[in-house]
Amino acid sequence: MFVTAPAEARVSRPLIAAIGVVVILVGVTLGMWAYYGTTVFFEVVRAGWAACF
Repeated sequence: MFVTAPAEARVSRPLIAAIGVVVILVGVTLGMWAYYGTTVFFEVVRAGWAACF
């Protein structure tokens, strides 16, 4: 007996959009880290969190 895989695996558009947003955020984060360095990067993140709370 052979088990066949589904002919087509579908991925929902919201999932693709969410993955795209995550990839963009990670890219921006790594870019800021590379440009500003760790100290300034963490100060910017800390200031952002402080502004939110």
